[in-house]
Amino acid sequence: MAWRACISRARRLNPTAGFCDNAHSQFPRARRVDQRAASPTVLLSFMKYWLSLLCLPLLASCGGSDTSAVFDISSTPLHYGTVANFAFSGSVVGNQGLKADIPNCVSQVTLVSTSTQLGIRCILTVSGDIPVKVLDGAGTVVYTKTFNVPAPQVTFSTSKGDIVAELNPNATPVTVNNFLRYVQSGFYANTLFHRVIPKFVIQGGGFVSGLTPQTGEQAAIALETNKGLSNLRGTLAMARTDEPNSATSQFYFNLADNPTLDYQNATNPGYAVFGKIVQGLDVMDAIGGVPTSVQQGQPNVPVDEVVVKSVTRTQ
Repeated sequence: MAWRACISRARRLNPTAGFCDNAHSQFPRARRVDQRAASPTVLLSFMKYWLSLLCLPLLASCGGSDTSAVFDISSTPLHYGTVANFAFSGSVVGNQGLKADIPNCVSQVTLVSTSTQLGIRCILTVSGDIPVKVLDGAGTVVYTKTFNVPAPQVTFSTSKGDIVAELNPNATPVTVNNFLRYVQSGFYANTLFHRVIPKFVIQGGGFVSGLTPQTGEQAAIALETNKGLSNLRGTLAMARTDEPNSATSQFYFNLADNPTLDYQNATNPGYAVFGKIVQGLDVMDAIGGVPTSVQQGQPNVPVDEVVVKSVTRTQ
């Protein structure tokens, strides 16, 4: 490449000189050219100075990292848990041993690889910022671009209004993925908030009208507690039986801070929080204030059914 040739010529002129020399230290030499024009040493120093100025713009840094090989990285819209396509473009992307590093993106497939284009498809397993890198054959990072994967959000459309909740897959991936599978299958359509305890919780996700159990329940999942998330007002968590690893489809919203539902110890592991309300706390409170009664032997059932019309992923 042109810049390598430039470096080579400069080193032949002065093998001990580096390209990080302070530019100001060169000016006295340049001025002495007028005074001692016949001196070969002065002429060589003057030439080395101007050669270094020509080469520097072609170098990414004084260390010589060649980031000019990669011009850009772009992507399709990014969503947690879904397929993403990344496109790398540049002069030598597809050869010279360069490779892509996309963290927390699994099942990677190369879609295209040419001298100027590299396309990779994968599935994102985290939310937040991800630094996508290009490495040379020695494993040195030559280019980095940071992308943001928004945290997934779901909208509960209820007979009392909408609630929007943001999920936390980084802390509780098993729980979030389980919940999203139910959402994507349409399981929660026309289910009920079947349990309402004022100043405590509202619970749903298991019954349809008439307290009929909803069908299509999936296998139970492992409990994810002690992950830095607490049962605070407005958080979303999974309901379960006395068996820790028994959560399936039922969920609840905390109407108040409920620290007793958090992890206490191995024998009292608590309940898994996996999200929080970002819009619709007033709707949650409205549901939490409806009259309840004992129905079919179950206490705390709303007198008038509170229906979850749908739960859809909206981000």
